[in-house]
Amino acid sequence: MVAVAYTVAFEGVEARLVEVQCAVTAGMPSFAIVGLPDKAVSEARERVRTALTSMAIALPSRRITVNLSPADLPKEGSHFDLPIALALLAAIDILPHDEVARTVALGELSLGGKLVPVIGALPAALAAAEEERMLLCPSACGAEAAWVTATEVIAAGSLAEVIRHYTGAQTIPPSAPGEVTTPVAVRDLRDVKGQERAKRALEIAAAGRHHLMLVGSPGSGKSMLAARIPGILPPLTAAEALETSMIHSLSGLLSAGGISRTRPFRDPHHTASMAAIVGGGRGAKPGEISLAHNGVLFMDEFPEFPRTVLETLRQPIETGEVVVARANAHIRYPCRFMLVAAANPCKCGHLADAARACTRAPACGEDYLGRISGPLMDRFDLRVEVPPVAYADLDLPESGDGSATVAGRVAAARVVQARRFDGIDGVRVNADAEGQLLEEVATPDPQGRDLLTKVAQRFGLSARGYHRVLRVARTIADLEGATGVRQPHVAEAVSYRLALSKEV
Repeated sequence: MVAVAYTVAFEGVEARLVEVQCAVTAGMPSFAIVGLPDKAVSEARERVRTALTSMAIALPSRRITVNLSPADLPKEGSHFDLPIALALLAAIDILPHDEVARTVALGELSLGGKLVPVIGALPAALAAAEEERMLLCPSACGAEAAWVTATEVIAAGSLAEVIRHYTGAQTIPPSAPGEVTTPVAVRDLRDVKGQERAKRALEIAAAGRHHLMLVGSPGSGKSMLAARIPGILPPLTAAEALETSMIHSLSGLLSAGGISRTRPFRDPHHTASMAAIVGGGRGAKPGEISLAHNGVLFMDEFPEFPRTVLETLRQPIETGEVVVARANAHIRYPCRFMLVAAANPCKCGHLADAARACTRAPACGEDYLGRISGPLMDRFDLRVEVPPVAYADLDLPESGDGSATVAGRVAAARVVQARRFDGIDGVRVNADAEGQLLEEVATPDPQGRDLLTKVAQRFGLSARGYHRVLRVARTIADLEGATGVRQPHVAEAVSYRLALSKEV
């Protein structure tokens, strides 16, 4: 007789159901796992055998065959240990077949029978809910998986507890969701002396999720400004928190089962590889752009990143998703993030200071920023020069609004956008609007349209640049509480668009 349990195999953020079939038949004693398992899955037979032996459960001297169906789907990871053990225990009539068959299980077994936490409990719970099955997982994963309230989540600490639960000796109560964590921002915009224009650009970028480029000499405050963006962003909505947490679950970044409502802020080093930024490597795991989904990707020393890495950002910025194509995998990840880039004006960083600039100025500045291709630079909605701060200004009192005040305005603008785009699939903020929708919501008044037309003709704006100016103008109007886009809004949006531009 064949006993059946269920588990999942991960393809990006999607968890595909896998049927674990176990047959104990006559023949030479053996234990085989088939169905395209990787090395970790193949080694499960030794972990399962030893864990059962530690519990004084002897395997029958017969031929044991475990099939992972569908057989042409690659199976990777140690989370197959628990479902293989369940199917085997049901096959030798220790566990009831029907109870095991209505379970989606994942978990790694230690040699002593303890259940070791694994990644991917949240997407696995979603898959179990879709199949109307319960989820069985290690106790450390229960609080994470329990956020999917549509299915019952049972979290056990050991295989012995699982056996007692299924046999009715000691029932395990369903798990409760973990804590919703909202860390208090400790970095305030008021810590930054001066740089009022850059602060304004940060506010606009946060309100409409626009991409921002900061260029300035070393020590002018670019990284300091970027580090304060999380303090002005609104918390994740319930849907956004679930989307982001699924990606973080696959990467093992959820702590103690808690789901954070704080938007991600990822700041990879410029030596990061393409696989680290875009995704890939073994198993085609998500990269930094996907880990920053619904949040911020800050790339300091932007021109220092490899050219191939920078160019791969162009398509994800436009589409909001990335396809990681490898020989054995073709995975799609979401990646709607706000890109914030910081760069020095040249290699030495002192292009504007004749006394300190190198002998190649100004050609060194053109060469350095020339590492950023025109098509990639065209995707930055806001471009800001960050001038150096004078020593005397460092002793001045704090100026401008604090992060809490700016965050209030940003949140109000996001609420306006949520109402505007309610019911429109794939559009949440102004940066997502395009085509006819953009024309409907961001068409300026006659004076504003005339100004934008003249700027487009004079500076040769691309069609993308023209539409991005409209998006930024719409966000500026939202921050002001205006129902329509007027000439001052267009003028401010144009000023950010033409900064650092050579389109003359």
